[in-house]
Amino acid sequence: MKTAVLIPAYNEEHTIGQVLRVALICQDVNEVVVVSDGSTDQTANIARKWGAKVIDLPENRGKGAAIMAGLKATQAEIIVLLDADLVGLNPSHIRLLLEPVRRGEADMTVGVFKSGRIYTDISQRVAPFLNGQRAVKRQVLEALSHFELTRYGIDIILSRYAKNTNLKVVTIELNNLTQLMKEEKLGLFSGIAARLRMYWEIIVALKYKLPPC
Repeated sequence: MKTAVLIPAYNEEHTIGQVLRVALICQDVNEVVVVSDGSTDQTANIARKWGAKVIDLPENRGKGAAIMAGLKATQAEIIVLLDADLVGLNPSHIRLLLEPVRRGEADMTVGVFKSGRIYTDISQRVAPFLNGQRAVKRQVLEALSHFELTRYGIDIILSRYAKNTNLKVVTIELNNLTQLMKEEKLGLFSGIAARLRMYWEIIVALKYKLPPC
């Protein structure tokens, strides 16, 4: 089964290269797609230099829209979703996410950080349904109409849909993996503001009308 790594990215020039370095050498992956979601920095250019397929959205539309744009750019049957701000990623993390779906043991996997950093470890343990590192069958994503409107709520919608439709979901521990927090990337006050916007989008996503089972 053809597999694509899909990376939605918004102004992630400092970390996108190290994520791509790993994704592009992973032998289990056939294609790597980066969706630059209206980035105003060098995210798209860096991704092109690494050799990824790049979709450059003209304006910031949110994570949901970025993922749907990336999905349309590949015919892969399994999609591995990775955040662009990961720190410590290695090919085994991708393989761990992928294998249960490839073997037919899961419709979706959800990665949970372990032994990365205490702040990201705790947040992922408290709310694993919000985690962004996943492998998922293509038809699961295609079943969610208007996914592009969900912005940061995409992860919780995926989790809700999986529960409502009794999809087989496997949780995967991702050792020594973490990510930059918004406060680290944007500064304290801008980071807090961005985090509050993210939480609001997640709350809105709780009202998203799921397709019938």
